[in-house]
Amino acid sequence: MPADVDAPDTVAYGLTFRQLAIVAVAALAFYGVWRCLHTVVPVSVLMGGGVVVGGLVFGVAVGRRDGLPLDVWLLAAVRYRRASRALSTTDTTSKTPDWVQAPKAQVMLPAPLRLPADAIDDGGEIRLGGTRAAMVAATTVNLALRTPDEQAALVDTFGRWLNSLATPTQVVVSAQPVDLHSAARALTSAANTLAHPALADAAADHGRFLDDLAARRDPLRRQVLIVTRTSPGERGEHAARRRADDTVRALSGLGVTTRALDGAAVTAAVAAAADPYRPPRPGGLAAPDTVITGPDTTTVRKKDPR
Repeated sequence: MPADVDAPDTVAYGLTFRQLAIVAVAALAFYGVWRCLHTVVPVSVLMGGGVVVGGLVFGVAVGRRDGLPLDVWLLAAVRYRRASRALSTTDTTSKTPDWVQAPKAQVMLPAPLRLPADAIDDGGEIRLGGTRAAMVAATTVNLALRTPDEQAALVDTFGRWLNSLATPTQVVVSAQPVDLHSAARALTSAANTLAHPALADAAADHGRFLDDLAARRDPLRRQVLIVTRTSPGERGEHAARRRADDTVRALSGLGVTTRALDGAAVTAAVAAAADPYRPPRPGGLAAPDTVITGPDTTTVRKKDPR
């Protein structure tokens, strides 16, 4: 059995149907140009141009870039160049009111931002239109330190979990920056409250070590997130959360620490995926439907009885 089971089937000459279609369309186009210009343009010029164009078409048909077919990659590049650079969650297609003075120069309005996720509830379920998803955070396991029998058992456990999947599941392994300066400040402040002087000196020394390490290096930590989804016709209000709990139980046999993320943790994970090098805000992020209120600055004055 081939390892790449998703590889497209070849039709003729080792080429797939898509590759043959690209070559056939280019050949028909060249034949049309030949029929129109062979009495006007010298044959040598047409043949030379045909060789150059044929080489380019064949390279586009069989070439690959970044794991994608070259024609798909070029189409994605064209779409990216034509796409708007500014996106907005508000409606930008509505008509401008009459009392607003329109600028003299043409202003490029932002395009509507369409996100796949609609909302995140307190339980950690992400609403994706007609389906829902949930996240599971997991640690890693080092197979190199295990015996061959243990390695085979771990691979077998992981394989059973993969074979049990009935819906699309995503495993995201990313590197996240670590804020050692905050840990160093916490150690330094805690060192003053320790009873024994030797313990306080050790805590302060370790805080200085973390500060020096953060200044000299760019420390990173590995984060593993597993996103489970429900099928479009699956019933149940918390089906995605149940799938996340099943994933936690299935992967517990690997010796890794797993936990299903709640709403605040899922929001922080999505925000970190969008901007991984921005430190998280203290206190977490507010949910999309949370009402933000400011502190009450009103003061009540007491009337003088005199």
